[in-house]
Amino acid sequence: MDVFEILNRHYHSHDEESRLLSRHGQVEYLTTQHYIRAYADAINAKRILEIGAGTGRYSVPLAKAGYDVTAVELVEHNLALLREKLDGSEPLTALQGNALDLSRFPDGDFDLTLLLGPMYHLFTFEDQQQALSEAVRVTRPGGYILVSYCMNEPTVIDYIFRRGNLGSVLENKMLTEDWHCKSEPKEIFELYRTEDIAALNAAVNVTREKLVATDGATNYLKEMIDEMDDFTFAKWVEYHFAVCERQDLIGASHHTLDILRKR
Repeated sequence: MDVFEILNRHYHSHDEESRLLSRHGQVEYLTTQHYIRAYADAINAKRILEIGAGTGRYSVPLAKAGYDVTAVELVEHNLALLREKLDGSEPLTALQGNALDLSRFPDGDFDLTLLLGPMYHLFTFEDQQQALSEAVRVTRPGGYILVSYCMNEPTVIDYIFRRGNLGSVLENKMLTEDWHCKSEPKEIFELYRTEDIAALNAAVNVTREKLVATDGATNYLKEMIDEMDDFTFAKWVEYHFAVCERQDLIGASHHTLDILRKR
């Protein structure tokens, strides 16, 4: 089974929309939207490209806010759900496409480019570098590229130890000697450490502005957070925003957002 078929099956059965709408998922969503808007406004962005737009949780609100958005998504099921959210008045173009090949777009065509999902599902450095290079290429000089990653350590701590999967992980030889998870397409997700992200950045023409923990400690406590009352949850979000840029905590976040500026 190839990667495309695996992703199609995963996103037909996995409700990503509900995850981001859950109370714990809202932390990642609110954080990512905050930084998208902040950096779009910083350069007065007009044209935004989202690569791997999923069901449109980011692209659709951005278009409704008046940005000229192009949404590229690999999985047709997700693209259909995205299109259902549109009434035709939004400045949004939705296209089926692959993060590894954006040749339909000229160099420097967008002010701000979002790569919020594809790096989760690319399993070689060559493919990861290709996707990042394409995102940088289609962004104008001085524009921003925002890239999301799934991190290694939360999987070790949460999935392997807290959720009791140590035996199967060891049996299937899914760890390196230094506890970096080995991923293949059948595992769906590629996992990164901060040094892996830095190595990718070094291969393209960018300067990092910030590396942000988009959910921080949230997913370790998601059952508790989903049960919080409104006041307590608001305080949790306040705490999260106070510490989400602290670099000593970044690697322990399930998801990170790398904010890059094209030189």
